[in-house]
Amino acid sequence: MTASKAHLNVPAATRVPAATDTPESAAETALRATPLELFLDLVFVFTVTQLTGSLAHHLTPGGLTQVLVMLAVIWWMYDAFIWLTNAVPPRTHGRRGLLLLAMAGFLVISLSVPHAFEGSGVAFGWAYLLVVAVHTGMFAVSGVALGPVLRMGGLNLLNTALVVVGGYFTGSVQLAFWAAAFALQFAIPRLVDLPSFQLRADHFVERHGLVVIIAFGESVIAIGVGAGTADLTAPLVAVALLSLAVCVGLWWAYFGHDDDTRAEHHMAALPSERRNQVAVSVYNLGHYGLLLGVLLFAAGVKSAVAHPGAPITAGQAAALAGGVTVFLAVNAAVRRTFALGPNLPRLAAAALATATVPLGTRVSALAQVAVIVLALGAAFGWERRERDSRGDRQPGSVGAR
Repeated sequence: MTASKAHLNVPAATRVPAATDTPESAAETALRATPLELFLDLVFVFTVTQLTGSLAHHLTPGGLTQVLVMLAVIWWMYDAFIWLTNAVPPRTHGRRGLLLLAMAGFLVISLSVPHAFEGSGVAFGWAYLLVVAVHTGMFAVSGVALGPVLRMGGLNLLNTALVVVGGYFTGSVQLAFWAAAFALQFAIPRLVDLPSFQLRADHFVERHGLVVIIAFGESVIAIGVGAGTADLTAPLVAVALLSLAVCVGLWWAYFGHDDDTRAEHHMAALPSERRNQVAVSVYNLGHYGLLLGVLLFAAGVKSAVAHPGAPITAGQAAALAGGVTVFLAVNAAVRRTFALGPNLPRLAAAALATATVPLGTRVSALAQVAVIVLALGAAFGWERRERDSRGDRQPGSVGAR
C-alpha cells in the first residue's frame, strides 16, 4: 500500500524522509504506475459505468443505498490493490499473472452490479473472494511481516464472508449483510498493524489521481449516453458543453494549483505511521466520497442531456446537484487535511449547487447546469483573489480556511 505522483521524479535529495523510513527507502527512485496498473484501471472504468447506470435507473432512496454499499465494498478492495502494487510492483511475470487474475475477478463483480440485488449477488460474492485471496496471497510474499498480513487477510475474509453470504439473499436481508461489510471496513484499519505496511507517497498519490480522472471520464460518457441518437439541437449542445464545463470544474478542484503535487509532498514528509493514517482517511474514505460525487453527477447528467429544455424529476435534479455538492465538500475536507486553502469558496459553491434543485424541477435541466457552472466559476475566481491577496508562492504555504 503506497503512493505518489511518479512522473514528477522528485530527486531523492529533495524528498523529506519519514521518521521511520529506512536509508534504502529514502534513496529510492520515484515509483511509477505501471502499464498493467493502468490496464487494471480499465476494468474500474467499467465498474463506475455499471454503478452509474444502476443509479440512473433507480434514482430512489433504495436504489441510492444499494449503490452506496456496492461502491464501498468494491472500492475497499480496489484501493487495497493500490496499496499492494505500491509495496509489490508488478515487475515479474508471476505478479502480473496474479494481477490479471484479480482483474478477472473485478470484471465479474462489475458484470453483476446491475442485478446484484436480484440474483447476481452470488457471482459478485465469489468473485470478491477471488480478489481478496489474490490480494492476501501477494501481500504474504511481499516482505511485509507475516503477522500483520495474516491479520489483514483474516479481517478481509470476514468482510468477504458477509458479502458472499449476503449474495445468497435478495432485498433488505442482502442489503443488511453488505451494509455490515461496509461497516466493518471502518474498523479494519484500526485492527491491523497499519505501520507495518510501508507506503510510498509518489506512486500512491499518482494512482489515486488516475482513478479520479477515470471517474471524470464516466461523466463525459454519461453526456454521450444521455444524448443518444437525438438531433443536435441548440439546447442539447448547450447542456452538453455546460456539463463538460462542470467536469472541468471538478477536475480543477482536484488538480488545480498542482494540489496533487502538494498533497504528495505533504504525505512524503509525514512519519510512516501518520502517513498511513492519512492514506486511509483521505485516500480510502475521502476518495470514496469523491467517487460517489462523480457517480451522482454522472447519473444526473444522463437525464439533463436527454431532456435539456424540460424540467427533470426531483431525483434527477438532486443527483445532478448532489454530486457536485458532495465532491466539493469532500474535496474541501481533503484540502484542509493537507493544509491547502482557501476552502470557503468551494463550500459556498457546494451550498449553491444544492440550491439549484428547484431550477431543474421547475425550469429546465439546462438552467440548473448553467447555474452550477456559474457557481463553480465564481468560486474559483474568488479563490484566485484570495490566493493573490495572501501571496501564495509555495506548495502548502496557504493555510486551510
